[in-house]
This record gives sequence, structure tokens and C-alpha cells, in this order.
Amino acid sequence: MPLLLECARVRGPEYLTQMWHFMCDALIKAIGTEPDSDVLSEIMHSFAKCIEVMGDGCLNNEHFEELGGILKAKLEEHFKNQELRQVKRQDEDYDEQVEESLQDEDDNDVYILTKVSDILHSIFSSYKEKVLPWFEQLLPLIVNLICPHRPWPDRQWGLCIFDDVIEHCSPASFKYAEYFLRPMLQYVCDNSPEVRQAAAYGLGVMAQYGGDNYRPFCTEALPLLVRVIQSGDSKTKENVNATENCISAVGKIMKFKPNCVNVEEVLPHWLSWLPLHEDKEEAVQTFSYLCDLIESNHPIVLGPNNTNLPKIFSIIAEGEMHEAIKHEDPCAKRLANVVRQVQTSGGLWTECISQLSPEQQAAIQELLNSA
Repeated sequence: MPLLLECARVRGPEYLTQMWHFMCDALIKAIGTEPDSDVLSEIMHSFAKCIEVMGDGCLNNEHFEELGGILKAKLEEHFKNQELRQVKRQDEDYDEQVEESLQDEDDNDVYILTKVSDILHSIFSSYKEKVLPWFEQLLPLIVNLICPHRPWPDRQWGLCIFDDVIEHCSPASFKYAEYFLRPMLQYVCDNSPEVRQAAAYGLGVMAQYGGDNYRPFCTEALPLLVRVIQSGDSKTKENVNATENCISAVGKIMKFKPNCVNVEEVLPHWLSWLPLHEDKEEAVQTFSYLCDLIESNHPIVLGPNNTNLPKIFSIIAEGEMHEAIKHEDPCAKRLANVVRQVQTSGGLWTECISQLSPEQQAAIQELLNSA
């Protein structure tokens, strides 16, 4: 359906709005009544994508009222189903086969929860802080998701929802900080990498979009983020995405809240953690900040007599090799310009290139050819 709306766009805004009005009521009703979880998840995903296409103003008061009631019921059902499964686990007939069935039910419920999160994400990104009064009816249920006794998927998706509140509704989001700030700081060191990732992302957007009220919490977050990054298994396959979100969050704190931390002390560590290559979106953020630092001739980044440039070339080459640098992104052009500037300086260029492997040298050439 979102693709249908994209096609309708060529017929003009009036036609597009008419088509959306025809679809919207039916989609909301289906979210409230569809019994099959596989079909329901597709409808919810489609609805979220449609909101992203249509943007601010696509839902009227009646839509919001109906949708609020439905999402509230979905979340209440989520908690009730978890309780029922716990009761079944105490039953005398409980065995491995029953547990397998309960686990399937749990997976289905969590998948629906991810779609609730998708819908809220679309609404927050379209409506910003205007939607916060409507969101308050769901707030106690979202707070319940991030309680310490909840399973890790609940805490992960509860944090993701609060991440959106911070990212799209700041500085107004601070009104709700009492509900999510302590859990977010606590969960950045959680045993579950998914929970750590959601918490770290939240701390990053707190620095990027949050107002001055968030400053002391950015200061408090920094050592927690560093602890995760420097832990022995931080780069294993299951942990790397959470770790990269922590590295990105440290960069965002230095970039957007520099008065909260000792940037000169943290920067050398941050550089040693680069590049990011698993989380492509966060990689772009870190490369963008790296460009800011290089373009401003930051002495710590460049080093005395540009001695850090070979390391910077290595970071850029690795980013290119892992496809973390998107050639269509303005950042790619900025990185290529950094390389071209060094190219004109003879001996420095030779020194930088000679310290790269053949694969890294080829990656630098690829960047120059495409950006």
C-alpha cells in the first residue's frame, strides 16, 4: 500500500489524499480486528510505511483516538499473554514440547510489539512533539516494557520507543525523562546486546537532539559507554552492533555536547575505535564528525606534523572496504577531498599510502574515482 501511494503521488496531492482517506480507515480497523498474527504484522508494517509517505496531517483526531485505543489494547494483550504463558509453565503437564509452543507464541507477540514500535516511530517522525499529549495514554505501558524484570525483547523495544521520543520530540521529551533516563543509563551495560544497542542509540540522540537539560546525563553516560566499548568481547559478532552504537554515541556527545566532556582526552580513544562498518547509519555519523575534525585541522586528530594522517587514511580505507561510506552521501565527497588535499603534498601522500595494504590502497582509489 505505501508503494501504491507513491505511485498515486504523480496524479497530484488531491488524488493522493483521496486515496489515503480510502485506505486509512480500513487499515486502522484491520489492525484492531485481524486475528492472524502474520497478516496483522503485515498490515501494521504497511500502515507505518503509509504514515511515513503521507507525513504530518495524515491522521485526524478520530484516527488518533481509534488508533490510541487499539495500540493500548495490543500492549495490554502483550502483557496478559506473557502472564498466561508463565501460568502454563507451572502446569503439571508442562514439558519441552509445551515450552516450544509457548516460545512460538512469545516470538509472535514480540513481532507484533516491533510493529507497534514501527507505527509509533512513523507517528513521532511525522508529527514530532505535537503528538506527545496523545502518546501519554500509552506511556504507562511503555514504561512497563522497560522494567528490569521484563524479558529483554520488551526492554529493547520499550527503549526503541523512548529513543524515538528523544530523537523526534526534543527538547520537549525531557518532560518524560523521569521514566526513561535511569533505565537507559542502566541498560547500556545490560547483558543483552540488543538492549545495550537500544540504550546506546538513545544516549546518542540525547546528545544530538536533546536540550541543555540532558547535559549532565551525557556526562554520566560517557564512562558507561567507554566501559562497553573497551570490554574484551565488544567486537564479537553478537556484540559488535551494540559496541558501534556506543562508539557513535561517544562521538555525538563530543560533537553536540562538547562542554559535557573533556574532548581532548576522549578524542584519541575515539579515533582508535574507528571505523564502524556493521551499523552503516552510525558509520555515516562518525565519518561526518571525523570530517568536521579534519577540516577544522584539529591538532589531536591530525597529530604533530600530521603524523596521524596515515591512521586516518587507514580508517577511510577500511570504511570504503566495508561499504560503510555511501558514495551518494555528502560525507564521501568530504572524505575524498581530504585524500585529494594530501595527494598534492608529495612526501606526505607517499608516507600515507605506503603504510596501507594493497587492498586499502585500492579502496582509497575507489573512493577517489566515485566521489
